[in-house]
Amino acid sequence: MSGRVTAVSSNGDYSFTKPNRDSVRLLAGLGVEGDVHAGVTVKHRSRVAQDPTQPNLRQVHLIHEELFAEVGEAGFKVAPGELGENITTRGIDLLGLPVGTLLRIGASAVLEVTGLRNPCLQIDNFQDGLLKQVVGRDDAGNIVRKAGIMSIVREGGVVSPGDTIEWELPSGPHRPLDRV
Repeated sequence: MSGRVTAVSSNGDYSFTKPNRDSVRLLAGLGVEGDVHAGVTVKHRSRVAQDPTQPNLRQVHLIHEELFAEVGEAGFKVAPGELGENITTRGIDLLGLPVGTLLRIGASAVLEVTGLRNPCLQIDNFQDGLLKQVVGRDDAGNIVRKAGIMSIVREGGVVSPGDTIEWELPSGPHRPLDRV
């Protein structure tokens, strides 16, 4: 089982979108080198306001490229990095992975999946109406979040477009992803 990295993005300043890069360096226990969301403790402004000592379970944000085609069918145009993700993937059901899944990327990087990205109103500021495309409800009325997953860096390394991604499911009963 493997997928691919289609783009990598980072930004040292707080902004919604992140420019694409030729590569990013993942730092164990921290996140993407030079990215505003890297760190041991939370960096997202809303979480810092709640409790700045919380562990940062959102060091690296991944989005599946297939989402861009899906929202494109509804008339939205989204490119890698524009929803604030660090790594854009192809060929992996990111949203179907359980908590604790290990993602082995390129030669040495290893991420541990922590949960779902909780889409925020900034998505509608980026493109009006897009939020409803990436968060909704299933037939049973449960909230469905499609704006990618969050992870922490277990082993660092350089990640570039074209790198393969292999995943290893955790042992034991699998916990479905929830927002982090």
